[in-house]
Amino acid sequence: MTPQIVKQSIKNSEVLLGKSLAELTAWVQEQDQPAYRGKQLYQWLYQKGVRSLSDISVFPKKWRHEMAGYPLGRSTIHYRSVAPDATRKYLLRLADGLIIEAVGIPTAKRLTVCVSSQVGCPMDCDFCATGKGGFTRNLKAHEIIDQVLTVQEDFEQRVSNVVFMGMGEPMANIDHVIAAVKSLNQDVGIGARSLTVSTVGIPGKIHQLAQHKLQIVLAVSLHASNQALREQLIPSAKKYPLNNLLDECRDYVEVTGRRVTFEYVLLSRVNDLPENARELSQCLKGFQTHVNLIPYNPISEVDYQRPQKNRIREFTNILEAANITVSVRYSRGLEADAACGQLRASKV
Repeated sequence: MTPQIVKQSIKNSEVLLGKSLAELTAWVQEQDQPAYRGKQLYQWLYQKGVRSLSDISVFPKKWRHEMAGYPLGRSTIHYRSVAPDATRKYLLRLADGLIIEAVGIPTAKRLTVCVSSQVGCPMDCDFCATGKGGFTRNLKAHEIIDQVLTVQEDFEQRVSNVVFMGMGEPMANIDHVIAAVKSLNQDVGIGARSLTVSTVGIPGKIHQLAQHKLQIVLAVSLHASNQALREQLIPSAKKYPLNNLLDECRDYVEVTGRRVTFEYVLLSRVNDLPENARELSQCLKGFQTHVNLIPYNPISEVDYQRPQKNRIREFTNILEAANITVSVRYSRGLEADAACGQLRASKV
């Protein structure tokens, strides 16, 4: 391939990350290379996390030199911070210069990556830092996969879990998110049930996701026990009534056989009252579900407060009394502004 063709490929944003083994094999053959180099490229791309074709030592030296500038689809680390709990926040610079966030969350047994699906977010949830910065564009599948490979490389540890809970609304970018999910499962080798896609809810999108019958975890950001309160916290809820959202979730359970996880950020004296817990239990009655209660993580733009532990305990007890499976999730990375709801494409 001539330098001119390489430059044209870069201009057209044709990258190799995100392609399957069959697609990579076809690609190397187009470059007049033998088919077996497709498997070599596949292994170096997804298992070794190579950043340049020139670094693939099993390729002929002449071809490596010719293809050195061909885009693989990798980002660069613009900024990195580490919280006291070892959570690492990354600002990643994309090929067009835009910045996104990814978070690596280690525990004794696993490494979880919280990935972004958009640059910014159009949903404008009142308690979330990401939406305060507005929306720029959707991420492509390779830009999502790259986040996982970057964190894996930095930790020098295999990623075991991925959650689509970073910047953006995954269902507003559903085609690229589904492509990324399939590649993370089939190419990177992360189990489908270790992949979680979160959504605040967009009409019809959960139904669209259900048709793929993926064995992933669906997490729906509810954050309110009634429609009026949900509209106050989530402006987009005005176009998607709570009852309609829950009906679509029930259909998802029926089609996929997978339960739905509901995320509920607890805001002191806003949605954490006993009557909110009772309302929520009625909403989820007879539902195959799990509720994650998330004590609020503060941001500078609003003055919401995290509830006291006794209020959290009371809310939990009411749900458990209604036979709803519930857990309290204290987000990691709070001190590095890497916790749930704190992500933004800046260092501050």
